[in-house]
Amino acid sequence: MKAVAYSAPGPIDRDGALQDIALEKPTAEGRDLLIKVNAVSVNPVDTKLRQGQSPDREWQVLGFDAAGVVEAIGSDVQNFKLGDAVFYAGSIARPGTNSEFHLVDERIVGNKPRSLSDAEAAALPLTAITAWEMLFDRLKVTQPTPEGGNIILVIGGAGGVGSIAIQILRATTDLTIIATASRPETQAWVKECGAHHAINHRQPMAPQIEALGLDAPGFVFSTTHTDAHFQDIAALMAPQGRLGLIDDPQDLPIRVLKPKAISLHWEFMFTRSLFGTSDMDEQSKLLNQIADLVDAGKIRSTLTDIAGKIDAATLSKAHTQIESGKARGKIVLEGF
Repeated sequence: MKAVAYSAPGPIDRDGALQDIALEKPTAEGRDLLIKVNAVSVNPVDTKLRQGQSPDREWQVLGFDAAGVVEAIGSDVQNFKLGDAVFYAGSIARPGTNSEFHLVDERIVGNKPRSLSDAEAAALPLTAITAWEMLFDRLKVTQPTPEGGNIILVIGGAGGVGSIAIQILRATTDLTIIATASRPETQAWVKECGAHHAINHRQPMAPQIEALGLDAPGFVFSTTHTDAHFQDIAALMAPQGRLGLIDDPQDLPIRVLKPKAISLHWEFMFTRSLFGTSDMDEQSKLLNQIADLVDAGKIRSTLTDIAGKIDAATLSKAHTQIESGKARGKIVLEGF
């Protein structure tokens, strides 16, 4: 089968950073589904792994988001059958989705939204799982904080996670949503996604929130550059608030959170599959909830660009765009 992989970590602008290769078609066993991959999307985790992680085999296939069709099933599969259209975000501990066929545990797979194309569906899983788990499992936004409990600030609202987090919040809660974006086009985008207010994270955020006439937010979801914004976040949050992050800051002065008793929550959507947790099938359930919201017209795909076919050249361009920090929504590749 065709696949795209790398053999050594490093920058994307070197020769052979990503390569088109041929691999054996895998076999489904146990609770695994063999998926014929129709579309994939690109996430920051793909670029981070390619930059810094040495493969544990000759070739490392990247890719997590996928939409496709069940080609074969393992003997213990309970919830899917041949021909089912599915979408999912894969596991960081297994080969990725940038291949014609891909093995994935059924417990982290959802039924593809009926109203979306494969490309539109492939834009959603990783970011939707990340946003959903952060909002409801970590920050517990349905349980208001003592002050500012009806206000949430989403930092980096125009990115893939921010774009879907705003939509989930608007579709499932009555929270007032403030989102940050630094350019006119990205501020327009976060409002299209459902944010009530847009502010600029390149300027101090606390006075911008005050200028809106709003109370200090009880919830903050930081998707990017948390270390650069950390002092500002601590200043703008309500006492006893909840702060969640998903990026990888090198150093955080967490003591600044103590006077306000702000709790810190980290989300990593691969945790359940990486450790085979007892609640691993929660990801399948939440993906089906996302699909229902999509088909009900309450959430739309965050796809902004179909870059082309799934091959090394197109993926290299997508990695470059992700690393620029200027991507809006999700970049998708479709077909081999």
